[in-house]
Amino acid sequence: MSRVLLIEDDRAVREGVTLTLRRRGHEVEAAATGGDGLAALETFRPDLVLLDLMLPDKSGFEVCRRIRATQQIPIIMLTARGDDIDVVLGLE
Repeated sequence: MSRVLLIEDDRAVREGVTLTLRRRGHEVEAAATGGDGLAALETFRPDLVLLDLMLPDKSGFEVCRRIRATQQIPIIMLTARGDDIDVVLGLE
């Protein structure tokens, strides 16, 4: 199946999503910070990135921009934020 990089600081969410994806046959690498996620991106080579927008060390938007600067991996943003500006920034 696919290789998924999950960048999520909430431990319960990270563990739940990881378990669910692995049960469905996906290979998952999980990172708790943006910095760790960017480092894992280079070694893990995922097919998809699941990215939380509210990370402790970097904005999820910043992590997304850094990924997009060098790679064309699909990114799904995970967030509780629903303001219109957040939607616009996410689509950029």
